Amino acid sequence: MKARSLSIALAVATLAPAIAGCGGGGGSSSADLAGFAPPGAALYIQGEVRPTGSLKVNVDSIAKRVAGIDNLGDFLVSKLEKSARESGEPVDFAKEIEPWLGQRAAIFFTVEGVDNEEADFVIESTDPQATQAFVDAQAKSSRHPYQDASYKGVAFKVGGKDDNAVGVVDGSLVQADTERQFQQIVDASSGESLADQERFKTAFSATKEGSLADAYVDIGGLIKRSKTEITQNNVSIFKSLGIDLTDATAVASLVPGSDQVEIDLSSDLFKGGSANADTTELLGSLPSGAFAALAVSDLGKQLEETIDRFDAAGIPPNVPPHRLKEALKAKGIDLEQIASSVEDAAVFGVGSDRAGLGGALVMTTENATRATNTVANIGLMLRTFGVPGVAALSGPASGFSIRSPGLGSKPLVIAAEGDNITIGYGLPATLSHASQTLSDSADYRAAVASLGDTPISGFVDGSAALELAEALASPSETGFQKAKRYLQNIRFIAMGSGSEGDRATAKLIVGLTK
Repeated sequence: MKARSLSIALAVATLAPAIAGCGGGGGSSSADLAGFAPPGAALYIQGEVRPTGSLKVNVDSIAKRVAGIDNLGDFLVSKLEKSARESGEPVDFAKEIEPWLGQRAAIFFTVEGVDNEEADFVIESTDPQATQAFVDAQAKSSRHPYQDASYKGVAFKVGGKDDNAVGVVDGSLVQADTERQFQQIVDASSGESLADQERFKTAFSATKEGSLADAYVDIGGLIKRSKTEITQNNVSIFKSLGIDLTDATAVASLVPGSDQVEIDLSSDLFKGGSANADTTELLGSLPSGAFAALAVSDLGKQLEETIDRFDAAGIPPNVPPHRLKEALKAKGIDLEQIASSVEDAAVFGVGSDRAGLGGALVMTTENATRATNTVANIGLMLRTFGVPGVAALSGPASGFSIRSPGLGSKPLVIAAEGDNITIGYGLPATLSHASQTLSDSADYRAAVASLGDTPISGFVDGSAALELAEALASPSETGFQKAKRYLQNIRFIAMGSGSEGDRATAKLIVGLTK
């Protein structure tokens, strides 16, 4: 047998999903493998390496649509085996790995500092004895020697090219970055582990059934461990925006469908969750030619809260605490009035090339008088700060434009029309009255439908965005030309948000062309 690297063989096992073609129904959000992760693991990812039933059907359907691949698992195995042969370390998946390969695998990181990351993984096994025989054979034939080791009755190997530790723990195959980390995994498997942590259990309970992979991030843990990279001042700035990083967690689930890919997110980053109103109507009222659009509800309330926080904190070194609003009011600028005038908001981009690129921010208000007065207040604020190039608009819209070399060939336009305030780049984008809106688009309606009960808050038109990207990309960018093969299969991207209990939730759908 030729010498080989055990790590390459394990890569074949973990990076070859969609192997099985029968039995079972789909993915599961069960976190049993977290029982191998030390309690301090800051990042934990688990996935199906042998999806079955509808999950496998969906994975193969997406691979067929996007890349013309009939069976993703067979394709990945052939590619990995070819790479191993070319490196002089051949692996036969069918004979050496498939007989014992279990259903799932997990990878986790214990981050002790930005420059010190330890990645470890565990693979479920259906035959621990066969798995141990595989480890022994691979280690024996490796071109880089392994040494026998033992910890609390668990035998394992240490060495290889990267000086890793590999062995069978509680019937599953484990590879750790270091011997010390392997010992910690052994301790976790028989004692306290990540799976026992309440914050992990609460967060992971939000993962979705039918997922191909789930990920957990201990945001607070990462902050605490990156002492030199993220200062307390940075944390305070986020807190002023209503974002609490210090004890936050987040989870994400990847759920494939027959004609779409869904990513579900859940986090307690925003304490109290998210109670956003439905912005579907506002988003749908934007021009149908928009290549991308995003809407937020209660923007005025969020602006008021942000202004209050900045006022309370002050802006060092010139503005002391509780003086920002007072100082601007003395100049005739009422920030609270400006913020309270705004309700919901949406931003969109239009154009198919650099010359035609434009876009606008549309904010709704209670009435036309509010809109006009708010624009007048913004104009006063700009004049107070001496912004050059400001000129009044002519026509039915009230407002002004700002021209500056730094803005390019088009002006920044701020206008009040009816109940809306629009801030846009270029007069056509800002003051357009499109006869066709996004709600008239079949792709937009499909995006809304794909989100189910989750209100849409963001939309990307796949073909329009790709057309613009092609126009902006340099002909010499070979990476984009390769990516185009896959990007051209995206029909739309839909985003929505909501809340479950005290956790904010978000959903992203990538709809594929037929």
